[in-house]
Amino acid sequence: MEDLLLLSKDTPIAELTDGAVRAIIPARLPLFLQRTGDAAAWLRSRAIDGHRTNSRLLKRVLRLEHKDDLTTVLAVNAATITDNFWVRPLSGDSPRYDDIRFKLNLFDDLALTGDANSFDRPPGRTPELTNTGSFEKCWRLEDGAWMMYKAGRREELFSELFAYHIGCLLDIPMARYEASGDFIKSRDFTEGARVDFESAAGIIGDEADYIKIYEALRGTGKEAGVELAARYVAMCYFDGLVFNMDRHENNFGVLRSPETGDIISAAPLYDHNISLIARGYPNRDPGDMLIDDFAKLLKYIGEPFHAPRLTENALVPIALNIPYAPPPTDIASSPREFAARYILRRQDALEKRCGGLLRLSDADLFPNY
Repeated sequence: MEDLLLLSKDTPIAELTDGAVRAIIPARLPLFLQRTGDAAAWLRSRAIDGHRTNSRLLKRVLRLEHKDDLTTVLAVNAATITDNFWVRPLSGDSPRYDDIRFKLNLFDDLALTGDANSFDRPPGRTPELTNTGSFEKCWRLEDGAWMMYKAGRREELFSELFAYHIGCLLDIPMARYEASGDFIKSRDFTEGARVDFESAAGIIGDEADYIKIYEALRGTGKEAGVELAARYVAMCYFDGLVFNMDRHENNFGVLRSPETGDIISAAPLYDHNISLIARGYPNRDPGDMLIDDFAKLLKYIGEPFHAPRLTENALVPIALNIPYAPPPTDIASSPREFAARYILRRQDALEKRCGGLLRLSDADLFPNY
């Protein structure tokens, strides 16, 4: 790897030489680099998933001679839509942040759908090379704001949108999702990198144990740590409720100040397309590891967790208004209603498993939702 200068906007914050990090402003380093000091691993973590079919098409159109992750991210100075970090060679030309930041995306259709018409475009800069995740997706600029479009099966799109509405009912900060034709879209919650988003991997690595993650988040600082830990507990409850099987260190995280590096808050929740009925229709009473692990977490904390009690009257109308209706099956003649009632089954299982530590309010729910 060539020697690089790491910047936040136009402020140098570190030199990356021989894969090592020499901090210039330590507090403003990406959290991953603060934790590991592994510059090459941090750069590779910003690359588009090479297993995505459209990723391979994109690299071919862009004439990337080498298709490894490091070459991929360096083709766009490791810049992303959702933070202000980027790199440039220590020697040679010295571009400014305004020179390398993304102002348009001519390869959105190729990244999202594999559009054959994109093959006649000349190579250019695109945020798709640092658009991570395993599903086909793209960034589109609409009315001055970046929107993430994601493809998927009807069951996945339905489940992601329904889970979003459940999070809103629970008053959990959520990345906003909406239907858009054959896709689902979500607005960039950093508002064009007004703040830096960083995944939890920068804090917890690949840790999966709820209690260890809770303690790691609490250890990030007195005020920030308390807020992050509390939001983490709410996320674990939400995941247990909507049967989100795919929560991991790279699909939740924190927002930081680009100017100081301080953690501002937990990031809004996103990425729920492997939840609810996305992978089929569960036909047994809930009793899985998501419920057990949340109960163990509450027992460890030793304090009650409060949430509104969801009802069929609140859930079914929302489910019936969501597009992407999956076809009926022997298990679910009405998949939308099945999903709504499955959430209630999981709510009952969580309440039973957690005992008095999960306290659900029976107040009049969501009159203005």
